[in-house]
Amino acid sequence: MRLLLTGGAGYIGSHTALEFLENTDVSLTIIDNLSTGFLENIQYLKNRFPDRINFARVDLSDRSALEALLEKTHFDGVLHFGASLIVNESVSNPLLYYSNNTLNTTALIQACITHKIKNFIFSSTAAVYGEPDSRYIPVQENTPLAPINPYGASKMMSEQILKDSSLAYDFNFIALRYFNVAGANIHNAYDDNNGTKDGLGQRSKNATHLIKVACECAVGKREKMAIFGDDYPTDDGTCIRDYIHINDLANAHLQAWEYLMSEKKSDIFNVGYAQGYSVKEVISTLKEVSGVDFKVEILPRRAGDPAKLIANNQKILSMTQWKPKYNNLKTIVASAYEWEKYLL
Repeated sequence: MRLLLTGGAGYIGSHTALEFLENTDVSLTIIDNLSTGFLENIQYLKNRFPDRINFARVDLSDRSALEALLEKTHFDGVLHFGASLIVNESVSNPLLYYSNNTLNTTALIQACITHKIKNFIFSSTAAVYGEPDSRYIPVQENTPLAPINPYGASKMMSEQILKDSSLAYDFNFIALRYFNVAGANIHNAYDDNNGTKDGLGQRSKNATHLIKVACECAVGKREKMAIFGDDYPTDDGTCIRDYIHINDLANAHLQAWEYLMSEKKSDIFNVGYAQGYSVKEVISTLKEVSGVDFKVEILPRRAGDPAKLIANNQKILSMTQWKPKYNNLKTIVASAYEWEKYLL
C-alpha cells in the first residue's frame, strides 16, 4: 500500500506517519514545504523505516510539482495534514488561510480525482463549530457549523468541497475534527541502553498552544506566559478545551483509514475525549508535574477564542475500532514536559 502524506514534517503528520509505519505495511511519500514543519521529524522516521519513506519538499500551491509526483507514483490514498492552523493569525491574515487551507486542498482533491485516488483522510478541526450554544455541548458531528475565525471557516469550506466531491465522483473521504492535541510520543526513548535520546513530539518555531507554551516556561525557555481572558462564562473564568494525547489522535487516523477501506463510504468524526479542562486547570497540572511555579499573567481575551469546546466522541467510538489509551491530563502534560526537557 502506498500513501501520500502532506504536511508530514509537522507535529500531527509525523506522529500519524509513525502510527501507520508501525502498524501496517504502508510505504509513505511525505511532502511538506517546511514552513512550519521540521526535517528532524522526517529524519526520525527515515532512521526507523529507511526503506518505506520518501520525502519531497513540495508546496501544495506548486501544482506542476504535485502533478509530477502523482504522475510518477500511483497512491492508494492521501492523508492530508498540510495547512495553516494558528487561530489568531487567521484573524489577522485571512487570505493566507483561505489560500493555503481551502484553495490548496481543493487543488489536491482535484488531483486525486484526476489520478483516480479514491481514498482521502482530511485533517479538520473543532474550530468549525465556532462558539456553540451551551445546549450543544458536548458537540456532535451534526451540531450546526458556525466558525468564528478564518481558520475554522477555511476547514469548514474544505469539508464541504470533500462532501460535494464524494457525491459527484468515485471518491471517499473521512474528515477528523480534532480537539486540542497535545503531548509527545508516549514511546519516546529518552534514556535507552546506549545513552541516546530519540523520539517525536511537538516542535514549534513560535509556539502558541497552551501546553507547549507552559512547558517552555517550566523548562526556562520563557520567563512567563499569559492567560488570555479570565472573564469567560466558565467556573474559573478561563476557556475550557478537550485535550487529546497525540498518540490517541494518530491512532484515530489509522482507525479512520481502516473504516474507509472496509466501509468504502465518506464520513466525519469528532476526535476528543468528551472531557474538558480550563486553562487554569492545565497550568496548575503542569506546575504540579514539573514542580516549577512559573509566572503567569492575565491578558485580555484573544480574537477568535470560544469559551468552551468539548467533543461528543460516541460516533467514532461506536463506528470504528478507535479505543483511546491516554485520556488523562497528567499523562498528556507529563509527556509534553519530558519532551520539552529533551529539546533543551
